[in-house]
Amino acid sequence: MKNMGKLWTFFTHLHSLVGPTITLIYPLYASVVAIESPSKVDDDQWLAYWILYSLLTLFEMLAEPILYWVPIWYHIKVAFVAWLVLPQFRGASFIYEKFVREQLKKHGPKLGIDHGHGTHTPHPKGEEAVK
Repeated sequence: MKNMGKLWTFFTHLHSLVGPTITLIYPLYASVVAIESPSKVDDDQWLAYWILYSLLTLFEMLAEPILYWVPIWYHIKVAFVAWLVLPQFRGASFIYEKFVREQLKKHGPKLGIDHGHGTHTPHPKGEEAVK
């Protein structure tokens, strides 16, 4: 029984490291690599990831009283974020292209966002006002 306690402690500590590694540490590393690479494809993946991760975080903040009662929420979140992050799936790019971009096409002009890929509506006072 003593070994089971040690094994449980090990898995508890491992569990507390997996979430931050998948949701923050690896994406941070991959984002830096993407910025430094000449390819724009990986830039799109990681920008899409950070947009979706921000939306997920906002959702969690708003739905926290409900999510508190969903005991497997953390596991669902980690699995979903792993799908977003892992290069085999490119889930962040997929979700952005299929859902977020569609919403931008509908509502973007109201927000001053041009839905053309790689373009934006300039600030009314010019680019210097944004800086």
